[in-house]
Amino acid sequence: MALMEERPFLSAQWRHLAMVNYEVDPGLVEPLVPRGTELDRFDGRCYVSLVGLLFLDVRLRGHRVPFHERFEEVNLRFYVRRRVGAETRRAVVFVRELVRLPTVALVARWRYGERYSALPMRYRVDERSATYEWRRGGRWQGLRLEAEGETAPPPSGSEEEFITEHYWGYSTTRRGTIEYRVEHPRWRVCRARASVDCDAERLYGPGFAAALSRPPSSAFLADGSAVAVMPGRLLQD
Repeated sequence: MALMEERPFLSAQWRHLAMVNYEVDPGLVEPLVPRGTELDRFDGRCYVSLVGLLFLDVRLRGHRVPFHERFEEVNLRFYVRRRVGAETRRAVVFVRELVRLPTVALVARWRYGERYSALPMRYRVDERSATYEWRRGGRWQGLRLEAEGETAPPPSGSEEEFITEHYWGYSTTRRGTIEYRVEHPRWRVCRARASVDCDAERLYGPGFAAALSRPPSSAFLADGSAVAVMPGRLLQD
């Protein structure tokens, strides 16, 4: 009998990704590394990324949810890996994720143990720029990227490839480490000029505030694609 293919928990289009990347001391994120994983580095350097993106045609278990089919998200993430036999699973870990829909935040916290918060948000995107903003502490904050150069597949071994090509996610919960797979094709990217206005100390903590106050190591726009987020599972010790 043929095995049934795993059905995505969530499917969507992720589009107009704006990615601002900062080199940080590994000690900043090591306390947040989920059990069973280790930091993933690029040329020995540790990165966090502030990422804005647009969710389109969102479906849970193949079904549209009224009023939840289109929304923006901003997240701060870093990179880990887990070795499973001969396979290396390269992954992201989210420090915090912002959305404007409380139900999305609730489901993500419940299903994957992710640190979602719901805030008023807005966005503006076109083919050469992307702006994502949220309102907190009585004012609008956000990030804006403007393209420099042409969009193309990331060169093999490049920083762009490292940042965009992590196809797993891990999160820490009271029950242990949750692992889930994210499927999407390779994205095309374009280097960009970035401006960031973020009260990082209140959102992420003093260490992240210091890191995000410096000029980023890089910034780029990614076109995005259809994605499928598979159901999470609890790692066994």
